[in-house]
Amino acid sequence: MLERALRLSVLLFMLWLPSAYAEVAVTSARIWPAQDYTRLTLESKEPIRYNLFTLKNPERLVIDLEDIEINAALNDLAGKIGNDDPYIKSVRIGRFKPGVVRLVLDLKAQVKPQLFSLMPVAEYGHRLVLDVYPLVPVDPLMALAQQGETKLAASEPNAASAVPDVPTKPVVAQASEPVATPAPPARTELSNRILLIAVDAGHGGEDPGARGRRGTHEKDVTLAIARRLKAQIDDTPGMRAILIRDGDYFIPLGGRVEKARKAHADLFVSIHADAFVKSTARGSSVFALSEHGATSASARWLAKKENEADLIGGVNLAVKDPYLARTLLDLSQTATISDSLKLAKHVLRELGDVNTLHRGHVEQAGFAVLKSPDTPSILVETAFISNPTEEQRLKDDAYQERIAHAILGGVKRYFSQNPALSKPRMAQTD
Repeated sequence: MLERALRLSVLLFMLWLPSAYAEVAVTSARIWPAQDYTRLTLESKEPIRYNLFTLKNPERLVIDLEDIEINAALNDLAGKIGNDDPYIKSVRIGRFKPGVVRLVLDLKAQVKPQLFSLMPVAEYGHRLVLDVYPLVPVDPLMALAQQGETKLAASEPNAASAVPDVPTKPVVAQASEPVATPAPPARTELSNRILLIAVDAGHGGEDPGARGRRGTHEKDVTLAIARRLKAQIDDTPGMRAILIRDGDYFIPLGGRVEKARKAHADLFVSIHADAFVKSTARGSSVFALSEHGATSASARWLAKKENEADLIGGVNLAVKDPYLARTLLDLSQTATISDSLKLAKHVLRELGDVNTLHRGHVEQAGFAVLKSPDTPSILVETAFISNPTEEQRLKDDAYQERIAHAILGGVKRYFSQNPALSKPRMAQTD
């Protein structure tokens, strides 16, 4: 009788154990390799307790996970490491000791790891995120040089002008802006340098952006259009483009601005695909930064939604961003916003020949990705991915080309009327 009562007591105790002592199941394991950094994400319904340390000879990262169940989702992680991953060679998973599962990441070189947890947001549960950075951050200009973009000025016969030809179609005059005049002669300070455009594909990686009713992800559409725009810019004498994101991975909003500034970009163009609760919403829009509040309720709503990308994509809040703080202090430089508005008007006018305009004028709001103190920056909503008709168009190769061509046309018109001032350029190499 006593033995039976003891067994019952043990059983009841086990049933009433706090959930913290139960093994946590990983519901999804994802890997996002890129030259900028590689991200590894473990998602679960409960927070994961962890410990990270490094081992030398050979280089390894070790993550001890407490009270974690070894299941299919976790085991599948090893097979997701590709040969093209710049930093991670392989992953080994096993039970280290009771209550501890160990992940060993074999590395290709020395790295700077960041391991942090994220609270549930949007469609995600708890996430444990490992970001593996190179010891020396990738320099965007050097990356451009490695793509065969060295000695740009010497190789371009028309690079000395640095003012590309404007489109041949006539310019429609608006009351707020005079008719475009022929391209002015090149300024002395523009000789022997090219114009560099930073093309930013919105969202990426853990942040899919908006979704169309047919399952199209905004991050895929924006990257496709960004690549087409880069190709068209690179084919334009006196101009080159740099992609802020050239793959399916996440870059924080402040990091996008910083990457463009490190490249000494003359312009920054962020590409998106809008969404709204009503599927009838349609058309293209162009936005610039505002210091003094949004120009409409819809612009304010959109800026709030776009600025939430860092929460969804996953930013390590423990790492302070001195660049972002400095940017906020520099926003008194209203000349940059003025130039952004000029660029936005030209791009919006060109987009009107490709798609219906959602609004007939440029709008402004506090978009974090546009907060560069010295680079004219615009955000282009190419179409509404939430509209089934426009979603289908956004997936069409020809439409993507036309959208990219319209953006380039606006950029050319801007430079024809506003020649860029001299900026430090890429170092020439032998």
